[in-house]
Amino acid sequence: MPEYIAQQRKVEVFPDLLGAGLTSGALDWQAYVQPGRQAVDVHWLYTGEETGPDGAEAYIAHFGPGAHGDLHRHLGFELLFILEGELENDNGDRYLPGTLVVEVPDSIHRVSSSKGCKMLVIREKRTLAIKPGELPDLGLALDGAPIDPNGTQS
Repeated sequence: MPEYIAQQRKVEVFPDLLGAGLTSGALDWQAYVQPGRQAVDVHWLYTGEETGPDGAEAYIAHFGPGAHGDLHRHLGFELLFILEGELENDNGDRYLPGTLVVEVPDSIHRVSSSKGCKMLVIREKRTLAIKPGELPDLGLALDGAPIDPNGTQS
């Protein structure tokens, strides 16, 4: 059997993400600008530009106090791992550090954080925004997603 020779490759390592690694300055935060999203910054690990139009994406999200995501439908699985703070789902669930949340395909939700949080987000496929007035599937957690008088999600 031929001898294995280690190859050069690009590897990113983020030590101590459950501790000082989140605040050490090693993460390059960028504003996540998207309709229906407020006060969210991300550090992209990989994006749909790298994995294809329906491809996976992963990032570390930083929700400031009062931040929220958009109301959206999942086309694939999504994993959320809470690293710091508290995340609130629109069905009333609250997730603390160390919690792993798995959203299944076709689930619809909107997350927020009244106190702020940081989490690892891994999406198998992209999501679709739910626009005001669209009728989503019944029985999903949508009651907590208010729509303001101007017709936009708040």
